[in-house]
Amino acid sequence: MKNKKYYLLIMVCLLLIFAGCTSKKSSQNENKQINKNSEATETTQKSSIPTLFIHGYSGGNNSFGRMIKRMEKNDLTKKELVLTVSVDGKVQAKGKLTGKENNPSIQVLFEDNKNNEWNQAEWIKNCLIYIRDNYDVTQVNLVGHSMGGASSLRYLTTFGNDTNLPKINKFVGIAAPFNNFVELSNGETIDDVINKGPIVQSERYTDYVNGIENVSKDMKVMIVAGDVEDGSLSDEAVPVADALSVVSLFKTRGNVVQEKIFYGKSAQHSQLHENTEVDQLVANFLWK
Repeated sequence: MKNKKYYLLIMVCLLLIFAGCTSKKSSQNENKQINKNSEATETTQKSSIPTLFIHGYSGGNNSFGRMIKRMEKNDLTKKELVLTVSVDGKVQAKGKLTGKENNPSIQVLFEDNKNNEWNQAEWIKNCLIYIRDNYDVTQVNLVGHSMGGASSLRYLTTFGNDTNLPKINKFVGIAAPFNNFVELSNGETIDDVINKGPIVQSERYTDYVNGIENVSKDMKVMIVAGDVEDGSLSDEAVPVADALSVVSLFKTRGNVVQEKIFYGKSAQHSQLHENTEVDQLVANFLWK
C-alpha cells in the first residue's frame, strides 16, 4: 500500500514538472514570435517619401499592382495614388497623397504602353511635376521594370540635374534592357560587365554614358536581373549582361550600387515582379 502511494506521488510530481516545462517552452515560443514581429516592424523605416512604380513595355495595372498589394499586406507600403499619363503627356490622378509616414506608393500607368523611352522619360517628368505642384513633394524613389527601368534611367540622365524637380533618392531597375538587349561578347563574363561595363555598347547605353553626370551621386541604386537557367543567360527576354550593364557606370559615377541575379522559373522576365523574394529585396532596399 505504501509502495502504491509512493509511486503515485512520483507520478504526480513528474506530471507537474512536465506541465511546467511545456508552459515555459510555449511562453518562450510566444515571446520569440512577438520579438520577431516587433523586429520586423522596427526595421521597416516609415516616411512620407513616395515611391513611383513604372511598368514595362505593354505593361499595365497588374505589372506592379500585385507587388504593391503584397507589400501593403505586409505593412511595408500604402498605395495612395495612381497616375495615368495620356499620349499627349497629360496626367490624370486617382487617389491622393496623404502626407502620412506610411511609405506611400504611386503607380504610374502609360496609356500608350508601347511608346519610346524618350516620351516615357518626359511622362515620368510630368508625373513628378504633378506631385510637386499638388503635394509639395521634394523627393521620391523610382522603381522600373523592363522598359520602365530603361525609361527611368533615360529620365535620370536627361533631367536628373534639374533642381526644380523632386530629387530621386533611390532607383531600382528590374530586368531592364539598359544596353538594348546586347549579350555577352566572346570571352566576356558577367563579372567583367559588372566591374568594367559591356564591351559592346548600344546607342542607348552610349546615351546613358553621355548623360550620367546628370545623375546625383547621392542616389542609391539597386539593379536586378533574372536567369531562367536554360543556358541563355537571360530571363527569356533580357540578357543578364544587359540588365547589369549599368552597374559599372553607376559605380564610376560614385553611386552606391547593389546588384542581384535571381535564378530559376520565378526569375522569368514577367515573373520577376511576381516573385516574393524580389518583393523583399526591393522593400529592404527602399525602406530598411
